[in-house]
Order: sequence, then C-alpha cells, then structure tokens
Amino acid sequence: MSHLPITTRRSPFTKIRDYLELVKFSHTIFALPFALASMMVAANGWPRVDKVLWILVAMIGARTAAMGFNRIVDRDIDARNPRTQNREIPAGKVSIGQASALVVCSSALFVFAAWKLNSLAFVLSFPTLALLFAYSFCKRFTHLSHFVLGLCLGIAPTGAWIAVRDISSLWKLDAAPIALTFAILFWVAGFDVIYATVDSEFDRQSGLHSLVQKLGIGKALNMAKASHALFIVLLWSFGALAGLKVLFPWGVALIAAFLVYEHAIVREDDLRRVNAAFFTVNGAISVFFLVVVAAEVWLVSR
Repeated sequence: MSHLPITTRRSPFTKIRDYLELVKFSHTIFALPFALASMMVAANGWPRVDKVLWILVAMIGARTAAMGFNRIVDRDIDARNPRTQNREIPAGKVSIGQASALVVCSSALFVFAAWKLNSLAFVLSFPTLALLFAYSFCKRFTHLSHFVLGLCLGIAPTGAWIAVRDISSLWKLDAAPIALTFAILFWVAGFDVIYATVDSEFDRQSGLHSLVQKLGIGKALNMAKASHALFIVLLWSFGALAGLKVLFPWGVALIAAFLVYEHAIVREDDLRRVNAAFFTVNGAISVFFLVVVAAEVWLVSR
C-alpha cells in the first residue's frame, strides 16, 4: 500500500522546477550530445533547421516520458529508500495524476515529433516507448537492468541518424550508428553498475535486482570496467565506420583516460566518490565526445 503524502500547493515557478527535478532534466547531458553528434555525422555538417528542431523535441519528449513513468512506477520504493524519499512524488511536490499527465503529454509529443521526422521514425516511436517504459520494471526481476537502460539511451543516436538520412527501412541503416548505439549501451551499463553500489543494502532488503546484488560490489565493479572497455572499442569502431580518422581517435584515447580516472576513484572499500564518477566524469565524457565530433566534421571534413 502506498503511504505517499498529499501533494502540497506550490507556486508556478516552483512547480516547473519540481517537474524538471522529477525527470532529472540535468541528466539529459548523458544522451543528448551523442544524438547531436550522430546527427552531425549523418549530415556531414549541420542538418536543416527543422530536422534539428524535431530531433530535439523527440529527445526531450521521449526522455521526459520515460523518467516520469519511472518515477510513478517506483514511487513506493523511492518512499522507503532514505536516498530517494525526498523525490518529488514521495515528498508530495508532484501528484501521481500530475506525473501521469506529464507522461501522456510527453509521449504524444515524442510520437508527433517522430512523425514530423519521417515514416520509419514514426513507426519506431511506439516500440521505443514500450522499451523505455519496460525498463522501469526490470530491476524487479533481472540483474541485467543496467544493460536495458543502456539500450534505452543508446537508440537515440540511431534515431537521429534515421531522421537525418531519411532512411525508410532498418535494412538500409548504416553500420556506424549501430556501433554507436552498442557503445552507449555498454557505457551506460558500466556507470549504472557503479551507481547501483550506493543502494546495495537497500536493494538486498527490498528484493531488487542488480549486478551488484548478484556478483557483490567488487566483481560488479570489475564488470563495469569490462563494459567500459567494450565501450572504447565500439566507440573507436564508430569513428572508423563514420570516417572520423583525424581528431576522433585522439578523442577516444582521452575518453579512455576519463574512464580510467572514474574507476580509480571508486573502489570496493571506498564508495564516497560515486556521485562524482556517475555525473561529473560521465557528463564530461558526453560533452567532450560532441566537441570532438563537431571539430572533426566542421574543421577536418570540410
């Protein structure tokens, strides 16, 4: 049974802030730079303004719908976890009805934006939403939820590629965005395993699943390292397939250095800097990736 507080009355500006916090809008920094980079490579520059606009709308709509749905599904779990009990729904800042309306509107916005982009994007918008919503239930029955989350973020660059190249069939999809999708899958899975260490005891008591629960913290962190090694290999493969041969390989090398630092500051016997590893380092990686790709596309390819 839910024991959530009654939603309190809040000013319009405070309410907007609550909604942004509900969906962790600041975490858009993880997926958006990769989608924009894929868009630029697909266009060999900057696409038409309308393409850029609708790709941004689709990204925001999909992510908002996914995060809002996750917060609704996890509301009772969040209320019991000391780390998350102050989230917007458990704290009564956003009601379940308000969050549900946000999910519906965001889902409709995503589907509409996909329709504006092209027919394949429109068709794929429905299984995409199904995948995004399915993730919220994964930790209840599988230790592999980290990889499902990785796929949820990883499909964004492929979607952007489909939109820019106006691809009409998945059979006509280039290999480069597929390599980038799998690269992001392993990148996200790796840092999500690291983040799962902070809830290890709570998840065990609540019967929730993660690689940390299955393997223990030490082995799970080793799995995160292996995932990030695959990320680097697949990232290099994306550059090779996309013809990014001048600046990009050096960028991949520096991203690998970022990851070495990330794993150096998080150890089985010292989890104090998990937040720095999760947000700061990985946020820097995504932004740096976009900068390197943009520099190669604009300064070298031209």
